[in-house]
Amino acid sequence: MKVLPFKIPKPENEALVYQEERLKVLYDQLHQHSEIQISYIEKGAGTLLVGDTISEFKPNDILVLGSYVPHVFRTDTNFSDLTVAYTLFFDKESFGKFFFNLPDLEGLNTFFEESQYGIKVHSKKKKLIKQFVKLKKQNKVQRIATLLKIIDYINLAEKKPLSSFVYKKKYTDDEGKRMNDVFNYAMENYFEPITLEEISEKANMSKNAFCRYFKKRTNKTFFQFLIEIRIEHACKLIYNNPDISIASISEQCGFQNTANFNRKFKEIKGVTPTHYRMQRF
Repeated sequence: MKVLPFKIPKPENEALVYQEERLKVLYDQLHQHSEIQISYIEKGAGTLLVGDTISEFKPNDILVLGSYVPHVFRTDTNFSDLTVAYTLFFDKESFGKFFFNLPDLEGLNTFFEESQYGIKVHSKKKKLIKQFVKLKKQNKVQRIATLLKIIDYINLAEKKPLSSFVYKKKYTDDEGKRMNDVFNYAMENYFEPITLEEISEKANMSKNAFCRYFKKRTNKTFFQFLIEIRIEHACKLIYNNPDISIASISEQCGFQNTANFNRKFKEIKGVTPTHYRMQRF
């Protein structure tokens, strides 16, 4: 299977694809697809990489990934033995070239604009989940009607972008494999010191070429990206382990000293690790 682009299994002449996934691990390779993806995570949790940004996914999340937005779901198998997700795949021309340009649907334009950076929905979740649960027993016509309801609810909901930068060009297969190898290595070894020599070798590039290559495709340096991975894992440790000291969490996440960890944590999360723990508990 090619890493990029990723083909959504689609029966011939089917405009809207509905998938109900019950897996130990979601597809965890960097990929992008032409279809817009709207997912409801019923069960399971882990790390989510969208565009240039590391965050998390967890039960009751409603997530939107726009056309050709590169993303990775990395399931945390310690959280649950099964991940359950309900997903709709479609593109803006699924129902005809001009369907979503009809004057009656003009209000949905915001959804398509915001989907380019990915969306995490923060309100109207009960209404949205109710619509997703209906999909399993609906016929094709009913699912299209439900899709329009879901988009409308998302349009009206409070939400945040999942990324701040998305590389606008489609990845080639070689680019996709290279970036996937880099992302995987960083996410699997974030707790260890990673040198520029080491990561550029993984990308099969010189150090200078790798730095330019990575910055162009993520709008940040590799080490900025690595720090964000470490901070995201620190958040999980703080949340799941109230008795572990901040100093111990700092060490487990690859920071050389606690002072630097505290400073970087506050830069990214807006609060110190101690205040973050107080907010969560």
